[in-house]
Amino acid sequence: MGTRKSFSSQQKVGILKKHLVEGVALSDLCDQYGIHPTMFYRWQKAFFEKGHLTFENSDGKSSKAERKITKLEQKLVKKNEVLSELMEEHVALKKSLGEM
Repeated sequence: MGTRKSFSSQQKVGILKKHLVEGVALSDLCDQYGIHPTMFYRWQKAFFEKGHLTFENSDGKSSKAERKITKLEQKLVKKNEVLSELMEEHVALKKSLGEM
């Protein structure tokens, strides 16, 4: 099983910026950071879905409830990603053992 890299929200935004603003090829970013394109697109979707929050508070700070919701959503996304990865590995193992 490969090691799972964890990126902070600032790192994710930085990676998105490299592609969307600076024009770095997605394949180059995926190779450089060891991520799959589907992961990049999940980050991008989340970024654009929540981008409006940046402009809602004039001081740029999220409310305590918004921060808690964001943190819980991030935990849920991570849990789903881990479960998906484990299921893929489980199926691959079953196939290699001839059980499927």
